[in-house]
This record gives sequence, C-alpha cells and structure tokens, in this order.
Amino acid sequence: LPVWALTGGAMLIAVIVIVCLLLVPKKFYNKQNKIEGSLVVFSFRYLRSVTRNFSERLGKGSFGSVYKGILPDGTLVAVKKLDGLSQGEKQFRAEVSTIGTIQHVNLIRLLGFCSEQSMKVLVYEYMPNGSLDRNIFGSTPAKLSWNVRFQIALGIAKGLSYLHEECRSCIIHCDIKPENVLLDASFVPKIADFGLAKLVGRDFSRVLTTMRGTVGYLAPEWISGTAITAKADVFSYGMMLFEIISGKRNSYWYQQGVETFFPVLIATRLHEGGSEVLFDSELMQDANLQEVERACKVACWCVQDDANTRPAMGEIVQILEGLLDINLPPVPCYLQVLAERSRFSSDEASY
Repeated sequence: LPVWALTGGAMLIAVIVIVCLLLVPKKFYNKQNKIEGSLVVFSFRYLRSVTRNFSERLGKGSFGSVYKGILPDGTLVAVKKLDGLSQGEKQFRAEVSTIGTIQHVNLIRLLGFCSEQSMKVLVYEYMPNGSLDRNIFGSTPAKLSWNVRFQIALGIAKGLSYLHEECRSCIIHCDIKPENVLLDASFVPKIADFGLAKLVGRDFSRVLTTMRGTVGYLAPEWISGTAITAKADVFSYGMMLFEIISGKRNSYWYQQGVETFFPVLIATRLHEGGSEVLFDSELMQDANLQEVERACKVACWCVQDDANTRPAMGEIVQILEGLLDINLPPVPCYLQVLAERSRFSSDEASY
C-alpha cells in the first residue's frame, strides 16, 4: 500500500478514537438536551446513579422529597422527586422552562429536570448550610448573630419582591416558611420551591377550594376563601420574620401560654414601648436597635387581617434598608383577641 494510504488510515483511526473518548463521557453525563439554553434534561437512570439510588434524603416538603446527588465532576446537587403532578408533558416542560429562566441571588437555581412517563424530577443547586429552620430551631442551632439574621430577612424579602414584581407574571409562592429558605456557604438565603404551586396545577385566578401552605404561616384569606394574591406570601413572610427576630418558633411561644405568644408581645409592646426586653440578650448582642424596631414593625404590618393594608414586598425591602419610613402598625384583630384573652387570664389569676 502507498505511504499516503497508511498515513490516512492511521489518521482516521486516531480521529475515531478521539471522537469515542469525547462521546463516552458525554453519554455518561447525559444527553445534554437544552431548553431555552438553560436547563439540562437528565435521564432518570442517570439521576438514580448520582443520588446512589436516592439514598440520602435531605428533606421532604409539600411537593416531594429532596435527595443529595454528586455529579461526576464532584458538583453537589439537590434532586427533588415531585409528587401529585396533574399536568401533561407539554405543559410540564413549559412551566419548568419558565422556572429555569428565573434567576436571582436570593432564589434557588434550577439546573435541570427529568420527565419520563409519570416520573418528574427537578435538579437544583445544592445549599451547604441547609434550611433556615435547621439553623434557627434545630437540635444544635447555629448561633446566628443579629446582623446575619437581619441580612437573611432582607434577602428573603428581595427574593419575594423579584417573584411578585419583577417576573413576567407575578409568581405567588404559597408556602413561605423557614423550611423553604436555604442558606449557602455564606448564609445568603435562597427561596426554594417557587413556581411549584403553579406546576402542580393550582389556579389562583379563582378562589381555591384546597389550602396550600403550612398552618402557622397561612394568611386569613386561605381560611376565609377569598382570592389568593401575592399578599398571602407577605403574611407568611411576616410570621416567619417574627421567628427570625426571636430565634424561636411562634408555636413555641404559644405553647408556653398565650401571654407569651411572640407576635402578640411584639404588637402590643410596640405601642407601649420597651420591646427590647423581649429579646434574648445573647441573640441580640451588638444588634442595631433601629434595625430590630424596623423588622418588628414590618412583621406586624405584614400580618394585618386585611390584605390591602399589608405592604408589598418591594416596599418591605426599602423599609428594612432604611429607605422608607414606617408608621406604628395597628394590632391585628386576631392578635388583639389573643392579647385580651391573656390579660383576662392574668386578671383571673390575681383574684
């Protein structure tokens, strides 16, 4: 054979080997299909591999369980298996594509998804410091300084403001609570599960017959049956803000007796003065008292009975940053009832 034929054959073999080496890792990694240039389409088999058959569960929420996964390059991911989906394939992919385009420093980032028959899975960035509830209420809670907690509260407000006011169409979260706020390595908060209420087929244009959300954070309109708006998230944010301020669950205070229900104490003490005595001295060490007072006022405004009197999340951001003044909030009716009951109980005890 001529030399050029041998050389050409050798080059062809080399090209084939190189192509194979390039293709095998890609095949192992995934098909790499993109939707609107942002999301990866994963196979269920691949996700089962990177999660070691879904062996390490990070948590369970309203929409399904979340598992820890490790990609071949060492990147950690959070893999969420969705429950109770009512949408068809085309609509599911459209909604997921929309969620994938929503990017903000205080929103958890969607990396990709899997949709194979009834199996629907979402793949998110992994947050090393876990959820806010574990950091504040866990068996060994992190001793977060006031500054860190205030920045967490501000970051959550910014994330919600983006969802409500800056997306193409308003996204109502429907389940704002400490369990749905994740913290990165620097304790920057990132809201999880946004967009999922719509993904599982909830229609907010009409009054809902089934309640979403978690008791203790639910706005009155969920119970009264009136239309749900972004102000329902504002209410939930306010109830969570009380917990960020106090470092304890609102239910903890309630279990100690109505007279120590923290939202009642804050609402009444803001009018009477001396609210600083309500705070744990260790938690409030080196706290900016102006920030504390602003946060308390914001929380009370957020939990007003009438949704129209609650501030929008964009306003809350500006108030917390000190860019907008805030008046003394009225004590919400349901908090007033609790406060009156506690006074009645203490009066009875004195006889």
